[in-house]
Amino acid sequence: MTTIKRGFSEKRIHQDTKPIVTQDWRDLDDAVEVELTSEDPARSIESALLGGDSSGWRAGDPGPQTSRLTWQTPISVRRIRLVFEEQSRARTHEFVVRASSSNGSREIVRQQFIFSPPETTVEREEYSVNLDGVAQLELAIIPAIDDSNVFATLREWRVA
Repeated sequence: MTTIKRGFSEKRIHQDTKPIVTQDWRDLDDAVEVELTSEDPARSIESALLGGDSSGWRAGDPGPQTSRLTWQTPISVRRIRLVFEEQSRARTHEFVVRASSSNGSREIVRQQFIFSPPETTVEREEYSVNLDGVAQLELAIIPAIDDSNVFATLREWRVA
Protein backbone atom coordinates (compact mmCIF):
# COMPACT_ATOMS: atom_id res chain seq x y z
CA MET A 1 0.00 0.00 0.00
CA THR A 2 1.36 3.41 -0.95
CA THR A 3 0.71 6.60 0.95
CA ILE A 4 0.44 9.70 -1.21
CA LYS A 5 0.65 13.20 0.23
CA ARG A 6 -0.82 16.04 -1.78
CA GLY A 7 -0.42 19.25 0.12
CA PHE A 8 -1.86 18.33 3.52
CA SER A 9 -3.92 15.34 2.46
CA GLU A 10 -2.89 11.71 2.25
CA LYS A 11 -4.16 8.85 0.14
CA ARG A 12 -3.44 5.13 0.09
CA ILE A 13 -3.27 3.21 -3.19
CA HIS A 14 -4.27 -0.40 -3.70
CA GLN A 15 -3.23 -1.99 -6.95
CA ASP A 16 -6.07 -4.11 -8.34
CA THR A 17 -4.14 -5.64 -11.21
CA LYS A 18 -0.53 -6.42 -11.90
CA PRO A 19 1.38 -4.20 -14.34
CA ILE A 20 1.37 -5.31 -17.97
CA VAL A 21 5.17 -5.23 -18.07
CA THR A 22 6.52 -7.72 -15.57
CA GLN A 23 10.18 -7.07 -14.94
CA ASP A 24 12.18 -6.99 -11.76
CA TRP A 25 10.96 -3.51 -10.87
CA ARG A 26 10.31 -2.75 -7.23
CA ASP A 27 6.66 -2.96 -6.25
CA LEU A 28 5.95 0.69 -5.44
CA ASP A 29 2.62 -0.01 -3.80
CA ASP A 30 4.42 -1.44 -0.76
CA ALA A 31 6.01 0.65 1.97
CA VAL A 32 6.58 3.84 -0.03
CA GLU A 33 5.27 7.30 0.69
CA VAL A 34 4.79 9.63 -2.29
CA GLU A 35 4.86 13.42 -2.03
CA LEU A 36 3.82 15.67 -4.92
CA THR A 37 3.74 19.38 -5.51
CA SER A 38 0.55 19.03 -7.61
CA GLU A 39 -1.49 16.54 -9.58
CA ASP A 40 -4.29 16.48 -12.15
CA PRO A 41 -6.97 14.25 -10.54
CA ALA A 42 -7.65 12.63 -13.93
CA ARG A 43 -3.97 11.63 -14.33
CA SER A 44 -2.71 10.63 -10.90
CA ILE A 45 0.79 9.54 -9.89
CA GLU A 46 -0.45 5.97 -9.44
CA SER A 47 -0.58 5.69 -13.23
CA ALA A 48 3.15 6.40 -13.53
CA LEU A 49 4.23 4.33 -10.52
CA LEU A 50 2.06 1.22 -10.73
CA GLY A 51 2.30 0.47 -14.43
CA GLY A 52 -0.29 -0.83 -16.78
CA ASP A 53 -1.50 0.83 -19.94
CA SER A 54 -2.15 4.41 -18.89
CA SER A 55 -1.41 7.97 -19.83
CA GLY A 56 0.68 8.49 -16.70
CA TRP A 57 0.82 11.46 -14.32
CA ARG A 58 0.17 15.11 -15.12
CA ALA A 59 0.72 18.07 -12.83
CA GLY A 60 -2.30 19.98 -11.62
CA ASP A 61 -0.48 23.30 -11.93
CA PRO A 62 1.89 24.58 -14.63
CA GLY A 63 5.59 25.10 -13.96
CA PRO A 64 8.28 23.13 -12.11
CA GLN A 65 7.15 20.09 -10.13
CA THR A 66 8.73 17.78 -7.60
CA SER A 67 7.80 14.21 -6.67
CA ARG A 68 9.42 12.21 -3.87
CA LEU A 69 9.40 8.52 -3.06
CA THR A 70 10.25 7.89 0.60
CA TRP A 71 10.89 4.53 2.26
CA GLN A 72 10.78 4.09 6.04
CA THR A 73 13.29 1.25 5.68
CA PRO A 74 16.12 2.26 3.32
CA ILE A 75 16.45 0.27 0.10
CA SER A 76 19.09 -0.53 -2.51
CA VAL A 77 18.51 0.92 -5.97
CA ARG A 78 20.16 -0.60 -9.05
CA ARG A 79 18.06 0.81 -11.89
CA ILE A 80 15.81 3.80 -12.49
CA ARG A 81 13.53 4.12 -15.50
CA LEU A 82 11.75 7.32 -16.53
CA VAL A 83 9.45 7.76 -19.50
CA PHE A 84 8.15 11.17 -20.52
CA GLU A 85 5.71 11.82 -23.36
CA GLU A 86 4.57 14.98 -25.16
CA GLN A 87 2.26 14.55 -28.15
CA SER A 88 1.14 18.11 -28.81
CA ARG A 89 3.75 20.76 -28.11
CA ALA A 90 7.41 21.31 -28.95
CA ARG A 91 9.36 22.07 -25.79
CA THR A 92 12.63 21.43 -23.99
CA HIS A 93 12.17 19.95 -20.57
CA GLU A 94 14.71 19.24 -17.85
CA PHE A 95 14.61 16.75 -15.03
CA VAL A 96 16.82 15.95 -12.05
CA VAL A 97 16.87 12.76 -10.00
CA ARG A 98 18.32 12.94 -6.47
CA ALA A 99 18.83 10.19 -3.91
CA SER A 100 18.95 10.71 -0.17
CA SER A 101 20.40 8.38 2.43
CA SER A 102 21.86 8.69 5.91
CA ASN A 103 25.00 10.05 4.20
CA GLY A 104 23.09 13.00 2.70
CA SER A 105 21.58 13.82 -0.67
CA ARG A 106 23.22 13.56 -4.08
CA GLU A 107 22.26 14.26 -7.64
CA ILE A 108 22.06 11.11 -9.77
CA VAL A 109 21.23 12.63 -13.14
CA ARG A 110 20.30 15.98 -14.67
CA GLN A 111 19.14 15.92 -18.25
CA GLN A 112 17.35 17.98 -20.88
CA PHE A 113 15.31 16.61 -23.75
CA ILE A 114 13.66 18.31 -26.72
CA PHE A 115 10.17 17.14 -27.66
CA SER A 116 9.32 17.93 -31.26
CA PRO A 117 5.92 16.45 -32.16
CA PRO A 118 4.95 14.64 -34.26
CA GLU A 119 8.41 13.09 -34.79
CA THR A 120 9.93 13.14 -31.30
CA THR A 121 7.26 12.56 -28.67
CA VAL A 122 8.69 10.08 -26.15
CA GLU A 123 11.80 10.18 -23.98
CA ARG A 124 12.77 6.86 -22.40
CA GLU A 125 15.66 6.83 -19.94
CA GLU A 126 17.03 3.94 -17.93
CA TYR A 127 19.95 4.39 -15.58
CA SER A 128 22.11 1.74 -13.93
CA VAL A 129 23.07 2.89 -10.46
CA ASN A 130 24.62 1.38 -7.36
CA LEU A 131 22.87 3.07 -4.45
CA ASP A 132 22.56 1.50 -1.02
CA GLY A 133 20.63 2.80 1.96
CA VAL A 134 18.31 5.00 -0.11
CA ALA A 135 15.58 6.53 2.02
CA GLN A 136 14.27 8.90 -0.65
CA LEU A 137 14.30 9.42 -4.42
CA GLU A 138 13.30 12.81 -5.73
CA LEU A 139 12.32 13.72 -9.28
CA ALA A 140 12.25 17.42 -10.12
CA ILE A 141 10.79 18.38 -13.51
CA ILE A 142 10.96 21.69 -15.32
CA PRO A 143 8.41 21.01 -18.07
CA ALA A 144 9.65 23.74 -20.41
CA ILE A 145 12.87 25.61 -19.68
CA ASP A 146 11.67 28.63 -21.65
CA ASP A 147 8.00 28.78 -20.55
CA SER A 148 6.59 28.53 -17.03
CA ASN A 149 3.04 27.95 -18.28
CA VAL A 150 3.52 24.29 -19.27
CA PHE A 151 2.27 21.25 -17.32
CA ALA A 152 4.78 18.56 -16.32
CA THR A 153 3.97 14.98 -17.31
CA LEU A 154 5.48 11.60 -16.49
CA ARG A 155 4.33 8.42 -18.18
CA GLU A 156 6.41 5.98 -16.13
CA TRP A 157 8.72 5.91 -13.11
CA ARG A 158 10.23 2.57 -12.12
CA VAL A 159 12.85 1.60 -9.58
CA ALA A 160 14.71 -1.71 -9.23
